[in-house]
Amino acid sequence: MQTAEAPLTLMKDAAAAPAFPMNRWWVAGSPWELADNPLARPLLNRRVVFFRGARGVAAALEDRCCHKELPLSCGAIEERGLRCGYHGLLFDAAGKCIEIPGQANIPPKARVRSYPVVEQDRILWIWISADPQAVPADSPPRYAVHDDPRYKYGGNSFHYDAPYQLIHDNLLDLSHLGYVHTKTIGGNPQLHMNAEIRTSGDEESVKVVRLMPGSEPPPTYAAAWPFQGRIDRWQEVVFHPSHCEIWTGAMGAGTGSLEDPQREGFHMRGFHGVTPETETTAHYLWTIATNPHPDKQDVTKLVVDQTAATFEEDKVIIEAQWQNQKHFAQRKQVVIHVDAGPSRARRIIERLRRPAG
Repeated sequence: MQTAEAPLTLMKDAAAAPAFPMNRWWVAGSPWELADNPLARPLLNRRVVFFRGARGVAAALEDRCCHKELPLSCGAIEERGLRCGYHGLLFDAAGKCIEIPGQANIPPKARVRSYPVVEQDRILWIWISADPQAVPADSPPRYAVHDDPRYKYGGNSFHYDAPYQLIHDNLLDLSHLGYVHTKTIGGNPQLHMNAEIRTSGDEESVKVVRLMPGSEPPPTYAAAWPFQGRIDRWQEVVFHPSHCEIWTGAMGAGTGSLEDPQREGFHMRGFHGVTPETETTAHYLWTIATNPHPDKQDVTKLVVDQTAATFEEDKVIIEAQWQNQKHFAQRKQVVIHVDAGPSRARRIIERLRRPAG
């Protein structure tokens, strides 16, 4: 007989455990998500609301009116800020209450926490610290691909009912492509499992390179590029605590060097912003950019659509994996050769989430 699980709740800021790395930039979403209504998006056990304030500048506040604690995301965006939908208190982008209807005096404590937000490279970033008074010491990571004229891109986002590090594991281990994504970017499973793998990195990053010369083009590749015969295929994944960058692609077999950083051929450059919502749920923003072949009809939509289909398949796998991990919580997992990158990334996260000293 199944038993009901305890409900998962979001902890308030003051009580949040150091479950995630703090004092850093995280991917909050896409700028196009900020439209006419407030956007509620819990992140790192914090309830956050996003909106465009004065002059269209993105802002983020704790999703809680300091009066009766209605979520501010239930309110309305105005020219001067975000108005609570219960008693009409108006908050500016810094979290300060600037108007209380029917009351001239505004108490100094009438404010809510604000979070630093930056729109950069078509990505919305938020800086989160355990200390509400702390300020960023640096800028968000750069991602130039979105503005590179050689590429066209699209993307979307998912909400996962699974811990965010399971998504990292999936992205850092592309050996699963031959088994999970047979209709799009898969290919020969044995070739994937036996690919040459190089793993490297530093204190805050991991790089996994997988080379598969002499491959058969998988369906997405064959549809997007005029390959003739076999291909030399590459997969390069770079993990950062806030996101992964994945460069995959192929060229005609023997037509160039897989060691050449400027190599020609079919390219797919993916941005994967993986941000925890709670310890057991996550947000996943992704984009995919490709270089359309000059002699083929623009296939950007095909690449984006088929990429979306592959990520839907990953979501099914990862969420089912998480349900089984909870069921078999006392069992130990066997480690195999493809786990080097994911294991290294987990060690980085574990070190970063613990306070210094």
